Amino acid sequence: MATAPSVPELVLGPLLRYVSDTEATVWVETDSPCTVRVLDATTTTFEVGGHHYALVIIEGLRPASITPYQVHLDDRRVWPPADSRFPPSVVRTSGHDRPVGLLFGSCRAAAPHEEPYILTPDEHEDGLGVDALRAHGRRLIDQPPESWPDALVLIGDQVYADELSPSAARRVERRGDDHQDCPPGVVADFEEYTWLYHESWQHDIERWTLSVLPSIMIFDDHDVIDDWNTSASWVAETRAESWWEDHIIGAMMSYWIYQHLGNLSPSEIRSEGLLARLVEAGDGESVLRHWAFESEGQTPIPGGYRFSFSRRIGDVQIVMVDTRNGRVLTDDTRKMIGDREWSWVVDRCMEPCRHLVIATSLPVFTPGGIHALQQWDEAVCDGAWGPPGRWFGEKVRRAIDTEHWPAFDDSFRNFEQLLIDRATTSDAPATVAVLGGDIHFSYAVAVEARNGDEFDSRVHQIVSSPIRNKLGAPERRAMRFAQSDVGRRVAEFLMRRVGREPSRLRWDLDIDPVFDNHLGLLEFEHDEARLTMERAVLDEHGRERLEQFKALDL
Repeated sequence: MATAPSVPELVLGPLLRYVSDTEATVWVETDSPCTVRVLDATTTTFEVGGHHYALVIIEGLRPASITPYQVHLDDRRVWPPADSRFPPSVVRTSGHDRPVGLLFGSCRAAAPHEEPYILTPDEHEDGLGVDALRAHGRRLIDQPPESWPDALVLIGDQVYADELSPSAARRVERRGDDHQDCPPGVVADFEEYTWLYHESWQHDIERWTLSVLPSIMIFDDHDVIDDWNTSASWVAETRAESWWEDHIIGAMMSYWIYQHLGNLSPSEIRSEGLLARLVEAGDGESVLRHWAFESEGQTPIPGGYRFSFSRRIGDVQIVMVDTRNGRVLTDDTRKMIGDREWSWVVDRCMEPCRHLVIATSLPVFTPGGIHALQQWDEAVCDGAWGPPGRWFGEKVRRAIDTEHWPAFDDSFRNFEQLLIDRATTSDAPATVAVLGGDIHFSYAVAVEARNGDEFDSRVHQIVSSPIRNKLGAPERRAMRFAQSDVGRRVAEFLMRRVGREPSRLRWDLDIDPVFDNHLGLLEFEHDEARLTMERAVLDEHGRERLEQFKALDL
């Protein structure tokens, strides 16, 4: 008897990605080649490493509309599942006359939503705390779509390639002899990277949430490996390792597929042409592998792929800045981002808008003595204390992660100038919000010029981290000391000893550091902006919920 042909199934997704006034893209992973249909738009899958993907481009939507959608594979409905208990997935297009809401955060480690993982690190060594994204998803279920945020902005460490969950660690341990040179507890290649995304995005509530909230993503170091591109010596040492090429190529390939492709608008996708090449090839592994090899080979030297991108939602201009892959790290030059890409960032920030949001995975303005400490360490690494100091400074850099914007002084001064220029132009936006992550605690600062110049924009930085990866007590104590008056005075003394100039800007805390798992929400209406910060907790029934700890008019 002939075997009945298998029918394609949905492996991951749908993820609602780019949404504008009239367009949307929906991303899926399937278990076999097929045609994917969402609303009236269809496409065919492409294959990479035995996995099958599609990005469906939907056009002709009405502005400020809400349109339920389903996913069909070869004309068979696979989403929503027949037994779904969630509201319908919808595409909610933007419009110029309504408020805009941005939900944002960073650093989300994957683990089961049960004990001991929902405990804090102080309660159990495997504790990560309650997942703030899952808590927000529970809230969305009970809210009408009209009240949902317009986008979910994820600012780095969407997956942890070197801090694995118990299930991922067990799979890595069973991988056999192919990657014996890879460090323990680190994924080795593209296939193992796919495990991380499946684990992070497959849970029911998170999966539905990602099907209704357009997501905007940029990587940080743990999406690749801790301290990724922290210095020229780190790059040289790491590229000499036998396991690195498979690891970084797998990281770049998976990042483009799972995160970056959906960041792009339909016109950008067509202009770039890489998706079309993959679909045309059918099996696009060699195409994407070659692209990843070239991208890694040309960075951190200028000329590599530009991962920075922008998105417009109503009156809000969002500029997402790559602070990892585009670095310039040579013996005599150290920049967070190359000149050509920085020029692109400046141009996007200078476009007319009512509100400007600049998102960078790494904080620009750090509290207490952290700024001065990072300024001092870069100068020591550059030779301010001679050759022995270089060695010591590099040890400090890697040990305590002095790699935020203050540790790239040229780039920090450029960022200062960008804010000064944008906030004093004749068409200055009402607000400029700099979003950051990475640091595993949240805070907000108001930014002003030191020299008495008046900004025409209200400028703030808001750091929202982590979504789920709470620091333990020793790390919290170290961070609190660095932010204390004593820590600040010590760090500023060291900074003066190496001749670093004070910043042209000043920043004062609007929200003191908070170490809980949380998400931030920015809401824009006319010239007004409001920030709400909410931590994730459990209710009396053991379900995730959000608890507000700060609200602030910007």
